[in-house]
Amino acid sequence: MKRKPVRVILLLASCCVALAQAVDPAYEPLTKAYEALRAKRYDEAVGAFRRAIELDPNRVAARKDLAYTYLKIGETESARDEFGEAMRLDPADNHLAMEYAFLCYETKEQAQARRIFDRVRKTGDPVAQQAFENIDRPLREGIERWKKAIELGSDTFSAHYELATLAEQRDELNLAAEHFLRAWRLIPDRRSVLVDLGRVSQRLKRDEEAVTALLAASRGGEPRAADAARKLLPARYPYVYEFRRALELDPANTELRRELAYLLLRMDRSAEAEREFQIVCEKAPDDLLSAAQLGFLYLARGDKERAIPLLDRVMKGPDEDLANRVRAVLRLPQKLKPRSDNAAPVSVDAKLMAERSFKAGYIRDALKYLQIAHEADPIDFSVMLKMGWAYNLLHDDAHAVPWFDLARRSPDPQISGEALRAYRNLRSATQRFQTTIWVFPTYSSRWRDLFAYGQIKTEWKPKFPLRPYVSIRLIGDSRRELGQAQGVQAPPQYLSESAVIFGVGLRTPTWKGLMGWAEAGSAAGYLTHHVLPDYRGGISFARGWGRLLGAEDSGWFFETNDDGVFISRFDKDFLVYSQNRGGYTAVIGGLRFQLYWNANVTFDQKRQAWANYTESGPGSRFRWSWLPESMSFTVNYLRGSYSVPQDGSRPSTYTDFRSGVWYAFSR
Repeated sequence: MKRKPVRVILLLASCCVALAQAVDPAYEPLTKAYEALRAKRYDEAVGAFRRAIELDPNRVAARKDLAYTYLKIGETESARDEFGEAMRLDPADNHLAMEYAFLCYETKEQAQARRIFDRVRKTGDPVAQQAFENIDRPLREGIERWKKAIELGSDTFSAHYELATLAEQRDELNLAAEHFLRAWRLIPDRRSVLVDLGRVSQRLKRDEEAVTALLAASRGGEPRAADAARKLLPARYPYVYEFRRALELDPANTELRRELAYLLLRMDRSAEAEREFQIVCEKAPDDLLSAAQLGFLYLARGDKERAIPLLDRVMKGPDEDLANRVRAVLRLPQKLKPRSDNAAPVSVDAKLMAERSFKAGYIRDALKYLQIAHEADPIDFSVMLKMGWAYNLLHDDAHAVPWFDLARRSPDPQISGEALRAYRNLRSATQRFQTTIWVFPTYSSRWRDLFAYGQIKTEWKPKFPLRPYVSIRLIGDSRRELGQAQGVQAPPQYLSESAVIFGVGLRTPTWKGLMGWAEAGSAAGYLTHHVLPDYRGGISFARGWGRLLGAEDSGWFFETNDDGVFISRFDKDFLVYSQNRGGYTAVIGGLRFQLYWNANVTFDQKRQAWANYTESGPGSRFRWSWLPESMSFTVNYLRGSYSVPQDGSRPSTYTDFRSGVWYAFSR
């Protein structure tokens, strides 16, 4: 009898669960999601949350928990999108809005972050107020700075474009539209600016102006700009008046005018089409297709005097297929070209269509024609090169790299050179695993010693932001003991740790020269034979401006390399190194030669005497074109001064002649 209440409770619980499952279709996947979350099986939890949201798309809590799960596995953009959907469903939740805004800021959507912080700060939230000010102040100051520069006479493309970009980010859309238009009028070939103008006009609800700018950008010019413009245009085909408005904005756009002419032909408005083809032929004499069509229009109305010169030009042109079509209309003998196989005409036609598709910005169509051309002529290296560029423009570098790899074997030096540069630039970005080796032996007259620095590092490039790696470092010198230099006994860490350091670590991708890293491992001293734990990490910044060592032309340059490093074996110290060089790069035949001035600063957290000093002095760096691209030689003469008082056995200033060889490569 005593067990009956327990059975009743269990029965009621089972009924409640069954009722919850019947009423709430997302109950089961949510239960599995939270179980997986508690067990830290995050991928499984993500899948379960996704299934629950498919069954109940308006469940805000599930979207928030999915977003937090994405953050745990490093999927920042996916987390941002889920917070955005949750905020759309519950716009009154300011905490949710702040989470979304911060993620927008982290993923470079600063304009959206600014709008949300602006809305939340009006409720009195001090965090939102500060975050808004951190974004808005540089935009506000930048706008005023560029306005002042333009007032003072800096009527340049960059001035107007930078002002327009900042104004769009600050939602000053009228100002942005004005200066995007002024920037484009200064360089009309830069049709990507028309995409910016169209996007801003859409936000201003100026639909006609938006279509005008986007239509002009979508025909001719830069393929990337054309592709971006078509994504913003309405799904329908443009009207005649829209073509005319676009041509008023961009009268030099022959591709746009040719398309309008063909549209007019299809509408049986031959007289208007003829006028448009006349303008195309005047502005682009090499446009044989338009010349042929205009000649046919003249011929159709009996004007042979004007038709024959145009058609004769087409028949003498390089497009044999088009020339034969003209001969067929004129009932002239076809000009046959001897061919060793039947694939050649297919290849020629496909290449021609691919070229036209490229010029019109239809990259996917161009890729289809290139595939046909490659099947017809598998050893045409120019087709392989264009296949690589087509995939690259479609943001599919994994497929672009193999085509560049094939094209770089071309006997034509122009094709092979272009393909080789593209292959090298893209290969490292698409490899899942990459091994980098660098060495830097250097001689110091101050210490009368040769020092060796080097590293072998293999890193994995997963889809999440952090990149794990394994590393072997060498930091040593040739004496096998420190010894005396100029009567000074220096601490071991000053120049050489005399160790091989094995470690595993994580690093961030490099963003505008900035990178963070952390590493744990062991240091094996080759003099002491001791193996000690080694933990190090920090941030690194490296940037160069102007004519750097690999430049093709002479000119001025400036470079900086800055590192902040924590090293556990140096008494858990944090050191900062800043090495700066500015000077002139001279290109003399195959020699690249730099003369510059060094300005170096080193300091640490603990203010140790050996780790705080400044150095300056002249230097040079040079390489020859026949050397590997990453090899160079350096010679520097430096005057140094300690910024922390030394003990009596150490001088406070010193001079040092240093020379070294840098070499690095990746596989």
